[in-house]
Amino acid sequence: MKKAVSEFLRRDEGASAVEYGLIAGLIAAVIITAVSGIGTQLLAKFNAILVALGGTAS
Repeated sequence: MKKAVSEFLRRDEGASAVEYGLIAGLIAAVIITAVSGIGTQLLAKFNAILVALGGTAS
């Protein structure tokens, strides 16, 4: 039993998987934030174009 616990504590494959998961989550958060910001700016531009063409922006 002691040997099994010792071997379990020495293995680090699970730690690598967790690290990769955290990195993937961070990248996803950055992408979502960037796309959200770009979407807001794009909406403002389209609304400005609509108003310039004589329509009403909602």
